[in-house]
Amino acid sequence: MFTIFNEELAEVARRLRDDHRDFAAGRWDAARLEAHRVTELKSTVDYVRANSPFYGRQLADVRTADITSSTGAAWRAVPFTTKDDLRAAQHDILSRPLSKAWIFYETTGTTGAATPCPRDNVDSLANNTALTVHYDTIFRRYGDDQVIGVSGPTELHAFGDTFGDVCRNLGLAVAKMWPHSPMVGFDRAVAVLRDLGITGLFCTPGMALSLAKRLHAAGLDPRRDLRVRVLMLTGELASPELLANIGELWGARAYNALYASQEASVLGAAGEDGGLYTAPLINHYEVVDPATGEPATGTGDVTLGELVVTSLYQGAKPLVRYRTGDLVRLTRGDAGATLPADRLEVLGRTRDELVIGGRRISGYDLENLLLGHVRGYLDYQVVLDRDESGADRLSLRLEAAADEPPRVDPEIADHCRDVLGVEVSVGHDRFGSITGTGAMVSWKAARVVDNRSGADTDGETAAAASLASART
Repeated sequence: MFTIFNEELAEVARRLRDDHRDFAAGRWDAARLEAHRVTELKSTVDYVRANSPFYGRQLADVRTADITSSTGAAWRAVPFTTKDDLRAAQHDILSRPLSKAWIFYETTGTTGAATPCPRDNVDSLANNTALTVHYDTIFRRYGDDQVIGVSGPTELHAFGDTFGDVCRNLGLAVAKMWPHSPMVGFDRAVAVLRDLGITGLFCTPGMALSLAKRLHAAGLDPRRDLRVRVLMLTGELASPELLANIGELWGARAYNALYASQEASVLGAAGEDGGLYTAPLINHYEVVDPATGEPATGTGDVTLGELVVTSLYQGAKPLVRYRTGDLVRLTRGDAGATLPADRLEVLGRTRDELVIGGRRISGYDLENLLLGHVRGYLDYQVVLDRDESGADRLSLRLEAAADEPPRVDPEIADHCRDVLGVEVSVGHDRFGSITGTGAMVSWKAARVVDNRSGADTDGETAAAASLASART
């Protein structure tokens, strides 16, 4: 509504809406998209160099006239921006003063200095328009009687405002509910789900499992006692097999709805077919070798490596060649997909990779491998040990509902031995709050207990334990 008070922003909003709708309908060809990328890459570099103290120094020697391709040598010579740069620069990274933003957010700061992430109206218009067009493909199939719950991590996070605005764009009623808030709590959140007849829920995978635990503890079954039909999950690792189990627990379709960060905003969003699609009108995507920073080599239509992004809009905090620290598989788009964009599989942070039985595996692939053989669990954790001979051993620990034990495929041991070369067992446990900290810390800190001597450790494991203790 604010745009009716500013004709210039109203025009920006209409242009973004029309461009994203045209792109989703397949009316942008490769040449038009590349021309858009090159134009906006130059605009972003010029804009941040002129307005951001950090980028004024960082990009002083970049000649935008030399940038004629989004993949050429001139672009690849532009310096990277890293998370350490953001922590050190703080407000010097911004391209607009805080007084010109409409809202202030920041990173959680659980494992390092929090960094400021204000957004102005251009930021929100660009990102929320992309989400609106993506999510329209999903919500349109659920009718006109929807009430959507939004359950985010903290008040200083974009979660609630972003999804609230997108749902308003789609004509969907919203109830914001924060189960970790002392004024709400899980019991009240469960009551809201029931009393309002919530039909869809935005939350993390960990929150979906935590709410299912609380419902079962109260003698309720989400499939029987709630109206939730769609779960829009974000903020944590979400493999297809985890999504399938959560969807079964709730009797709903579970989507990996959003890939984003406070720093870089929207990087990917779900379409109706379950794919996690890039948003190429607002971001330029590169995939690089995490060790060298050179372009990653692909196999066929798939490229594996660390994701690097550049903002294709000029708001409060555009980032240039930002190394996300996330390992991804980027798959070239195909004609039969919901949206004509490339697809992402977010495999976890590069430092979340594990070496098991001498083989390196991402958190996403490990989770998908193990959870492909079990269903009906309320939570899970992976425990790694070594036996007396020094061989790795892996245990998948599952939390079960009191009246319905998980279903375990007996072939799990053979399959995992074939893939990982280690022995795998399945057991039962109770996890408390630790497994729900992934969105605040990391997948590995929340989901993996690594008891092997010499195993890598960092401050995130301690931060997860501290956060879980506070929540308990």
